[in-house]
Amino acid sequence: MKSENVEILIVGAGPAGSVAAALLRQQGRQVLVIEREQFPRFSIGESLLPQSMAYLEQAGMLQAVVEAGFQFKNGAAFMRDGSYTDFDFRDKHTAGWGTTYQVQRADFDHVLAKEAERFGAEIRYRHEVLDIALGQGECGGALVTVKAPDGVIYQVNAGFILDASGFGRILPRLLKLETPSNFPVRGAIFTHIEDGIRGGFDRNKIRVTVHPQHCNVWFWTIPFAAGRCSLGVVAETAFLDRYQGTPTERLQAIVAEEPSLKALLSEAQWDTPARQIVGYSANVERLWGEGYALLGNAGEFLDPVFSSGVTIAFKSASLAAAALERQFKGEQVDWQADYGVPLRRGVDTFRAFVESWYAGGFQNIIFHEDKQPDVRRMISSILAGYAWDQSNPLVKETPRRLAALEALCTPA
Repeated sequence: MKSENVEILIVGAGPAGSVAAALLRQQGRQVLVIEREQFPRFSIGESLLPQSMAYLEQAGMLQAVVEAGFQFKNGAAFMRDGSYTDFDFRDKHTAGWGTTYQVQRADFDHVLAKEAERFGAEIRYRHEVLDIALGQGECGGALVTVKAPDGVIYQVNAGFILDASGFGRILPRLLKLETPSNFPVRGAIFTHIEDGIRGGFDRNKIRVTVHPQHCNVWFWTIPFAAGRCSLGVVAETAFLDRYQGTPTERLQAIVAEEPSLKALLSEAQWDTPARQIVGYSANVERLWGEGYALLGNAGEFLDPVFSSGVTIAFKSASLAAAALERQFKGEQVDWQADYGVPLRRGVDTFRAFVESWYAGGFQNIIFHEDKQPDVRRMISSILAGYAWDQSNPLVKETPRRLAALEALCTPA
């Protein structure tokens, strides 16, 4: 069997894998990326957060993203029972980027992958990882078995592995690292449409709409350039299973139950068959081990409600690349202290707000009529992705501060 050696093997060429590859190439490392699909390929998760722009800038990819012509985004809007509120991410507690983009992920991910290749990373599309044997490669690295598009199987001796396989979750499955999520099993039905929206809609913001009868059911409307948008509904599977027909028919039926969304999309052309995913929330026992680290969705995925997935992916890539830079310089790296703990710190902040959203408390905070300006800016920072900013009281003391706000804003 053919065998080859590489310093760093990355599984998956999505946002986490491509940014990690670019950062590592800037360090002079040899990087091979194994990607099962052929890019461009469809993916969900189209609304970026401003925090992600700093990581694109760090990776040297910002210009390519800016020049790609994606829909500008400056905030998030929320609808519930006819009430509307929005947050402008430029008015936030945390310094840094306040704008970003809403992207078709097929194009966005392809832009990032091509940028990684520009920096010198090798990406092999339509190659599939079959097995990873940690500690079995030359010099104690991993021995990775890969199948090429023509069916030929070969092996790679990898000094270090970054698993950026997303929902494929290669290493968590092989190493049995997966643990049950504490979230109920939820699903999403979604599609892209020609939205036909004529006016009264801020295309520079994602809109999150709450179902009129169920506060734990919500819709996303993510405008793209050229009059298209991503549309989806998220709910527990028992709710989604009430509806019959194709995924498109089911999504149309649920949208029809929300008057403002039904009116907004009254002239929409449903020209793309809807899809469904179920049980997407995931957790793992640990985010790293001897010779490997888990990036982005391969480690943890919370929920799409605050569009945190790509930002967490970028953060994980940045932290892992920094740890590897020190490791390759011969320094002693504590992966738990330098990677696991800081990554989970922001993830746990997002987790607390996701839990509060579905319980209704954070919704009451968002729609409360008398939010203090400083509190609005703190919330805006978290919605903009700055979940690691310890200068924000809602980040530094999330449970206590969030509970206090919930108590203040919940109707008697």
